[in-house]
Order: sequence, then structure tokens, then C-alpha cells
Amino acid sequence: MSTVPACPQCAMENTYPDGDNFVCADCGHEWAMAAAAPADDNADAVVKDANGNVLNDGDAVVLVKDLKVKGSSITLKMGTKVKSIRLVGGDHEVDCKMDAGSFMLKACYLRKA
Repeated sequence: MSTVPACPQCAMENTYPDGDNFVCADCGHEWAMAAAAPADDNADAVVKDANGNVLNDGDAVVLVKDLKVKGSSITLKMGTKVKSIRLVGGDHEVDCKMDAGSFMLKACYLRKA
């Protein structure tokens, strides 16, 4: 089991130590090893939408692009409004319910309504 943390910018796990820093091979982001230790606490993580606005539980958001649902023929259309979102930890930060079902979405595909 590797002790190298995932990248805080893109959340990919393809990272490696380089001197006093960690480096992400996917996005090129570098961060200090000392700052990596408290990164495990997601309770204070701020979730931002595609425009950089901070999202909170209960906000209404709009999809900024068409999203194909993996393993299904459903496509979530751009401009669809989603009410009463819930923020959760992990790669897909937003949990929501729509007419097509319940989905977990990445905040980078949403904007605050």
C-alpha cells in the first residue's frame, strides 16, 4: 500500500515524491509533503462549481454540458436544473435526485442557479 496521497487538484492517484514535494503525473500539480498530511480531512473541503462559486447543501444547480450516464442509455441534458443538492466527499462531490433517477455528479459540470 502506497503512502503517497492523491493529487488535491485533480484527485488522480498517479503521484510521486520529488524532493520535498509530491508531483502529479497527470496534471503536473506540485505540493509540499508537509501540507499533504492534513489533506485527509474532507470535512472542511470547499466545493466550487464550474464558475468558481461555492456550493452548499440545498442549493439549486444547472448542468453546463450533456452528460452520458455510464452503463445506461440515459443522457443528462445541458441546462437541466437540479434542486436541493447534497454535498458528499469523494471524487463525485454532488449527490442529487432528478426525474431520471439519483446521481452523483462532479461539481465542475454544474453551475449555481
